[in-house]
Amino acid sequence: MSRTSYRHLLAPGRIGTMTLRNRIVVTAMGASLAEPDGQCGERIVRYHESQAKGGAGLIITGVAGVAWPAGANQVNQIAISEDRFLPGLTALTEAVHAHGAKIAAQLHHGGLIGVEDMLAGRPVWAPSLPERPTGDFTEAFLLEELAEAPFGRITSVTIQVMTKADIDTLITQFAAAAIRARRAGFDGVEIHGGHGYLLSSFISPTTNRRTDEYGGPLENRVRLLVEVIRAVRTAVGPDFPVWCKLDSREEGIPCGITIDEAVRTAQMVEEAGGNAITVTAYHDAGKPKLHSASHTPHEPGINLPFAARIKAAVSIPVIASGRIEPALGDEKIAEGSIDFVSMGRKLLADPHLPRKLTEGRPDDVLPCIYCYTCISAIYVGKPLRCAVNPEIGFEYLHRQSPKGGKRVVVIGAGPGGMESARRLRLDGHQVTLLEQANQLGGTLRIAALAYEANEPLLDWLRHQVESSRIDVRLRTQATPELLRTLSPDVVVVATGAVRGLPPIPGNDLPHVMSADDMRRLMLGEGSQELARKIGWATRMASKIGAASGLTSNLDFVRQATRQWMPLGKRVVIIGGELVGLELAEFLSERGRSVTVVDEAPRFGAGLTIVRRMRLLAELKEHDLGLFPGASDIRIEPDKVCFTDQTGNAQAVDANTVIVAKGAAGDLTLARQLESEGFKVYEVGDCTGIGYIEGAMRGAARAAKEISQI
Repeated sequence: MSRTSYRHLLAPGRIGTMTLRNRIVVTAMGASLAEPDGQCGERIVRYHESQAKGGAGLIITGVAGVAWPAGANQVNQIAISEDRFLPGLTALTEAVHAHGAKIAAQLHHGGLIGVEDMLAGRPVWAPSLPERPTGDFTEAFLLEELAEAPFGRITSVTIQVMTKADIDTLITQFAAAAIRARRAGFDGVEIHGGHGYLLSSFISPTTNRRTDEYGGPLENRVRLLVEVIRAVRTAVGPDFPVWCKLDSREEGIPCGITIDEAVRTAQMVEEAGGNAITVTAYHDAGKPKLHSASHTPHEPGINLPFAARIKAAVSIPVIASGRIEPALGDEKIAEGSIDFVSMGRKLLADPHLPRKLTEGRPDDVLPCIYCYTCISAIYVGKPLRCAVNPEIGFEYLHRQSPKGGKRVVVIGAGPGGMESARRLRLDGHQVTLLEQANQLGGTLRIAALAYEANEPLLDWLRHQVESSRIDVRLRTQATPELLRTLSPDVVVVATGAVRGLPPIPGNDLPHVMSADDMRRLMLGEGSQELARKIGWATRMASKIGAASGLTSNLDFVRQATRQWMPLGKRVVIIGGELVGLELAEFLSERGRSVTVVDEAPRFGAGLTIVRRMRLLAELKEHDLGLFPGASDIRIEPDKVCFTDQTGNAQAVDANTVIVAKGAAGDLTLARQLESEGFKVYEVGDCTGIGYIEGAMRGAARAAKEISQI
């Protein structure tokens, strides 16, 4: 993370009459952590309290239903539609205020995205009958995910085109909800006017085809939002902060909201009494890739130019969101193009990011790896979670004070091993970390090479281990004899998976490589098997790179492999899970013609839903051959043959074949050590393939159990 002082990001700010201790805002996220009846229970209270403890200036809740259960769009969302919800809402605000943060309720009605209405058979409110959606975002779901997803249980949908009486009812509901928010102790309210929900469906010309005073020209389409703001302002008075979340544009919708319209809408919000604008974006929901192109973007800072346009047109503060790194946010605040930075994923990964920046410890901020674990959970009706922070959503499970002082040996310095060692050392144990390779990282190194967003986690784990009092022993083979000399009370085995070649005909041909072969080749690690498959010159180049440390520099490897790689121009990857698809992306970006083949009926297991949506779309855009549901796969000297899912025989030319499947858990060492009398805990892929999330979650579980015995 940048060494900037973050002077502007950490400076106090104001929204209306509300003064914030810094400019970092927790963006509203669909957490699904409230109770099934809409109440704010212990789980969601402690979740937001953790963000307040972490130093955020302002916390905005996830959607709070003004008409709940009507208009609800996800399970276990907050309700603010009746006075009976006040005790839980009050407990939430009091918990946040105890730690110096402010909190706002996001007032919301789902409208056309009211999934809970659809499941319950209630009519869905809309400005007009929508057009039939184009595309199918479910094509990126695995079959088991489709079986879990709430929308898979929807049998029919009734659209209710809103009458004037319905509109009046809605306005009253928003105003009443705002009064409850103030009574419960909230410091302000954010009216959700984006993301395809009811208010934004009136603003968008694609979903609003009314011909009355609420349809047609922009001023008419924004009329409902303006009337809601005015009603809320009248209800809560002039001194209570009220602002609005607006789409700066609709991605992938030819006739959707444009930035010019968003600028004018923002001006009308200010004229109606709004105290700020939160700038976001929406997308064509039928196009899978666009789910990571708008409100939860993959491209860093993509919404900032649009926020700047709106900021230049209004005199009220602008809250910008969408993968904004702290240094960039600080810069944009300094130049005056935004006023606040709204963070979501970063504050899930590390709720204490603001406090650590304030304390001058940016290197201790646990980084988000932009894997979309958090938002993907929503699509299958699960509570929010984080791949790198297992505690998110479980803050209410109060941990007992750790019992330190044990001697612990951790075997394996991949993500599971490093995180186990880090946590155990923090709990006060004496930790020795054994790793047979010459550096820390394990398979996270190749994961970071293929998907650059993983590299900050690799750097963070290394920094945490190296800066702690952990006895790190590289180039060390863990044996029972060595362990007996260390006399551990507990041993943590985090040795990873075994990656053999599955029994595919032709897998012993010289142009066939395993995923482990690729890892060793890219990172300068040799093996007898790899030596058999690559030439003398390549072996020498790899050795020189390893000896000089060049292959330890992942950025160097990324750049160098764009110029030269000892692989053929036509590559077939057998394996359509996470490793195979990310490798396909990596190789196609380096000029290889890549085809991916697998027996699996759908590609992308191991990838989260939203990440998979984007990656599959981009692979298709790069004209990769994708053949799920293949059978009778065999490798020949110059091609790979198989039967595709339609029953047609295929033969794809290949001068390099990479088998990116066949990984499995391996508890051999763990069982051997148990038989020798050691107390053993297993973590990470040695227990079964769980990728980064499995490693981090397993490390947390093991450390907690060890510290309680």
